[in-house]
Amino acid sequence: MREIIFDTETTGFDPQSGDRMVEIGCIEMIDRVETGNSFHCYYNPQRPMPKAAEEVHGLSDIFLSDKKLFSAGADELLEFLGEANLVAHNAQFDFNFLNAELVLCGKNPISQFRMVDTLAIAKVKHPGAKLSLDALCSRYGIDRSHRVKHGALLDAELLTQLYIELTGGRQIGLSLADDKVDSGSDKRQPSRKEAALRRQFIAPRPHSASAEELAHHAAFMEGIEDPLWAKT
Repeated sequence: MREIIFDTETTGFDPQSGDRMVEIGCIEMIDRVETGNSFHCYYNPQRPMPKAAEEVHGLSDIFLSDKKLFSAGADELLEFLGEANLVAHNAQFDFNFLNAELVLCGKNPISQFRMVDTLAIAKVKHPGAKLSLDALCSRYGIDRSHRVKHGALLDAELLTQLYIELTGGRQIGLSLADDKVDSGSDKRQPSRKEAALRRQFIAPRPHSASAEELAHHAAFMEGIEDPLWAKT
């Protein structure tokens, strides 16, 4: 099963009031294992960046001024997303911005049925707890020491680890590092099923009692005085 874990950065909270998406980061997973494939892009929002938003993600008007418009990269993004389910934290927020951008450039919005919300999963698993990405990373021991400001690709990478933990933990991927696809090599890593079929098993050792052991057991039984089973 192919899934895309993604995150966005924006100019604000509401695309209906004119806020725009300025960054998207996506991580590809197949059968809950990272493939090594990702998508990351910045976009010129064609509007000033509010100071409050810039303080969150650090993306300034100057930095974004030479970036392409979303409409110029929409097809590339849609090709990467394909038909996969899309996983995000507080996913409705990210879906609203992604779909608003798609509609603005004449594309069809992405179906809400493809949305997987890790915030909703966390609410079920940890009712009453703090459920921000930072708080959940701390709960599951996910290292976020390199996260100084919000960043779409960085947050998607953290969310990928969190999603694995929320949906069963590391045993789902078993050896995650060994299962990754090396994009720079023609050699495909064997799947977990293939690896299991190739595994060599040690033949079971004989475990039946020897004649000597049976003789010792019989002698022991004979030596028991007034055994309970003799009364039945």
